[in-house]
Amino acid sequence: MEIILATRNPSKALQIRAVFSGSDIQVRTLDDAGIEGEAAEDGTTLEENSSKKAWYAHERSSDTWTMADDTGIFIAALNGEPGIHAASWAGNVSTEEITAYCLKRLKGAIDRSAVFRTVVLLISPAGEKHVFTGEVSGTILEAPRVPPQPKMPYSPIFVPDGQNLCWAEMSIEYENTISQRGIAFRKARTFLESIA
Repeated sequence: MEIILATRNPSKALQIRAVFSGSDIQVRTLDDAGIEGEAAEDGTTLEENSSKKAWYAHERSSDTWTMADDTGIFIAALNGEPGIHAASWAGNVSTEEITAYCLKRLKGAIDRSAVFRTVVLLISPAGEKHVFTGEVSGTILEAPRVPPQPKMPYSPIFVPDGQNLCWAEMSIEYENTISQRGIAFRKARTFLESIA
């Protein structure tokens, strides 16, 4: 089975391909599929944004499953910000600048708890929609321990509950076993294998 993952994010593609490793499901990105452009992520929820991305790929492909995810980080001390705007709340800036902006906003905060949520949306060749979710709670550090993963600004500062390492210190394989994205995409893999 072949599925188009509606992303151009190299870190995300690596993580998701690792989730599907060992299965008969081949994950291709927009670039792999020769699909130009990308969907506007102007929805008001994670599900709306993942839906827009998945449908964008679906409408530009034929007889192929498509899927997309959207992830947000909801920080308690910031009343749930940045939420679904995790990639854009600091403006059109670099990954490192988003990391710095987050830490600046949290300066002096006693409660540094946050929740990562991911929504995965699958669309069948016939246009049927399937939704899968994952969620992980954790703490935001006061400073990055390591450089961020490409296009993953929170990876050097978020430590999941019960863990000692931040995302960027973990191997992709280990991160996938506990991350919100790994949880959601494993559900999608289980579903696809059940109908194959």
